[in-house]
Amino acid sequence: STPKSPRERSAKSMTRHTPELKPGARTASRRVLIIVIDGAGAGATPDAAAYGDAGANTLVHVLQKHGTLKIPNLLRLGLAQILRAAGEPFPQSGATPGPAYFGRLAPRSPGKDTTSGHWELAGLILQQPFPLYPEGFPAAIIAAFEKAIGRKVLGNLAASGTEIIERLGAEHLASGAPIVYTSADSVFQIAAHEEIVPPEELYRWCLAARRILQGEHAVGRVIARPFIGKPGSFKRTARRRDFSLAPPGETLLDRVAAAGETTAVVGKVADIFAHRGIAVHLPGGHNEAVGRDLIELQRTVQSGLIWATFGDTDSLYGHRNDSAGFAAALEHVDSCLGELMAAASPDDLLLITADHGCDPTHPGTDHTREYVPLMAWCPRFTAPVDLGTRSPLSDLGATAAQWLGIKGFEHGSAFL
Repeated sequence: STPKSPRERSAKSMTRHTPELKPGARTASRRVLIIVIDGAGAGATPDAAAYGDAGANTLVHVLQKHGTLKIPNLLRLGLAQILRAAGEPFPQSGATPGPAYFGRLAPRSPGKDTTSGHWELAGLILQQPFPLYPEGFPAAIIAAFEKAIGRKVLGNLAASGTEIIERLGAEHLASGAPIVYTSADSVFQIAAHEEIVPPEELYRWCLAARRILQGEHAVGRVIARPFIGKPGSFKRTARRRDFSLAPPGETLLDRVAAAGETTAVVGKVADIFAHRGIAVHLPGGHNEAVGRDLIELQRTVQSGLIWATFGDTDSLYGHRNDSAGFAAALEHVDSCLGELMAAASPDDLLLITADHGCDPTHPGTDHTREYVPLMAWCPRFTAPVDLGTRSPLSDLGATAAQWLGIKGFEHGSAFL
């Protein structure tokens, strides 16, 4: 027979030590923990230039700029091998992986949005991109929203959230008019000072906007952006809420819930999936709270699916071109991974990935069209397995489904 390559030999060896799984064969004691590091891209995709993102390489550029980071668990899971495929030198590139599966995933859905990225990870691929509004929203949309809330709005342009609040915040305080803006993503964002518009009222306004933004104007998310402070020192608060479109098809969360297994999520994951197929939701917040809630779910949810997204890498650091903050956030996530791995049971599968890139060293402040890292670990794995580059992101969802013994997806192949 044809001699096997090292990768094939490694994969074959690994398979012998991974319990055989058959679709539809329920394994009630098993758990999958999905950990998304928001915006942690692993190199520009071949179509990145069409998005203005040629040369983006989030994780490599953060490592290049900040040297040796304290990320022993990510390196143990094969991060260095993943990033070497991105084609640029970086510190820690010679780190040796431990027993884990690792590779890169290429998105198939159009765009570079949080919603489409998470949906694709969960088995749902978009055929058409969400609508974008680089020149602001049509007058008819704004007029309908103003009628719904009984107030005029400020802004209606594409802008950085922190910048537009500084620019229009004083006028908002004087008039009570909310600030409406968008970005390179498909979002309708509404910013309001908490002393002028209580968060609960802001959420009602977002629901009104969500009802208006349907059909051809069905943006991926309507986002409440409450803030506090005074002119020159405004600060967005942790009371942000996302009002996503309901997924237009079945997702991993739906299938796990239909199989009678627990689905537990932290923070923004619930909003991204419009709270569908979710049994347990802990609030999360900044990364420290996400980490605490994730560890609590690992302690209390005995089987099924646990999903948490660490958002600060994207919202606080990627979008603000703060590579030092991004690096520190990676170290914090790595520390959380260490705790999760130490407490893992033999039937736990950890899947670590991202939803898109958000290179803090790239021109602009928007998401970047990139591959995302893929790392899988179980205490029973015995050898490193290099998966190379795969597509679509739904391979992750298909693998989670396989581990739990439930039906997979039309788009996506399990890799264990």
